[in-house]
Amino acid sequence: RSFWGWLNAVFNKVDHERIRAVGPDRAASEWLLRCGALVRYRGSPKWQQDYNALPSGPLGRYKIEAINATDSCIMYRGFEYLDGLEHVTDIRLEKCMYIQDQCLQRLSETHNLQRSLQQLRIISCGNVTDKGILALHKLANLEYLYLSDLPGIKEKETTFRVLQQALPKLELELDLE
Repeated sequence: RSFWGWLNAVFNKVDHERIRAVGPDRAASEWLLRCGALVRYRGSPKWQQDYNALPSGPLGRYKIEAINATDSCIMYRGFEYLDGLEHVTDIRLEKCMYIQDQCLQRLSETHNLQRSLQQLRIISCGNVTDKGILALHKLANLEYLYLSDLPGIKEKETTFRVLQQALPKLELELDLE
C-alpha cells in the first residue's frame, strides 16, 4: 500500500514548467488522466479518458468544462493544476480515497472555480467531514451540490443550514444516512 501511495503522490506532483509550456488546461488534463480521472472539453459531448489520445492543436484550444474523478487518485498535492482552469462548470468526486477536507477547502479557494463551477457531486469520499462541506461556501456560483455516502458528516442539519444561508440559490441534494 505504501508503494501505491508514493506512486500516487508522484502522479500528483505539480509541474510548473509543463503548465507554462502547454497551458493550464492541457497540463491539468494530463494530471487528471494520469490519476485515472476523465475530462470533457467545452463544446464536446465526449469524455476524454485515454492519456495517449489527448487532443493536440493550438495552445489553449481545448478548455476543460467537466471533470469526473470517479475512482481516481487525485489528491491535494495536485490541486494547484486547477488554478488556471477558467471554464470548469461540473466536477464529480466519487470514491476518491485521497479527497479530504483540505481538498474541498482548496477547491473553494480557487478563484476561477469560484466564478465557473456550477455543479459538484461528492460521493463515497470517506475522508470528507462537515468542515470540508462548509468550506464550499466560497463557490458563489454553485447551483447544484449532491452529497452521498459521506460517513464523516456528523452535524448534517447545522452544516447544511449554514451552507444554504451562504449560498441561497444552491440546490442541495442529499443521500446521507
